[in-house]
Amino acid sequence: MTYIIIAFTALISIQAFNRSDWFSKLQFNAYQVYHKNELYRLITHGFLHANWTHLIVNMLVLFFFGPYAEKQLRVILPDGIQQWHQLMFLFFYLASIVVASLITLFKQKEQVWYNAVGASGAVSAIIFFFIFFNPWEMIYFYGILPVPGIIMGTIYLAYSHIMSKRGTDNINHDAHFVGAVFGFIFPLFINVRLIFLFLDRLLSFSF
Repeated sequence: MTYIIIAFTALISIQAFNRSDWFSKLQFNAYQVYHKNELYRLITHGFLHANWTHLIVNMLVLFFFGPYAEKQLRVILPDGIQQWHQLMFLFFYLASIVVASLITLFKQKEQVWYNAVGASGAVSAIIFFFIFFNPWEMIYFYGILPVPGIIMGTIYLAYSHIMSKRGTDNINHDAHFVGAVFGFIFPLFINVRLIFLFLDRLLSFSF
């Protein structure tokens, strides 16, 4: 399912690079969602990207972390529905796109000119899903510097929160933050007792 999502996202994003009408119709615009009930934008914006760099970075992260999430869902789903783990992954991914946008929706609902695109909220959710099960596994910052996942995640959340408060760039840091938190707690919606697994792995760290 990961590879299908990547292919579909790449197809839509690349086509939209030269189609301003696609961007206008599919991008996240809080005003249009809130006042004109164009709820589809809550999902469709996750398949658009601003440029090649934006697209490639998000899809590379999804490529590396998505398959793990699919396999892990198969492990933690209740008996009898484990064979549906790929559909659950698709639900998780789409839900992450929507949930990651909710704070922005209410913050920007009166700003008719505010727009956003990208799968960063969902990609953040996938990474933090990985961190939940592997808190001390190394994640390579910019593909070079190894940092334990739980430390990387803490820095990422702090950075996203600070940058959201500043609002000095053109990045939706709220979506990054909310998507990450949603991805981290998503396993608990399946089985709340998984929190003990996380704590056991977190406390098992040794120098």
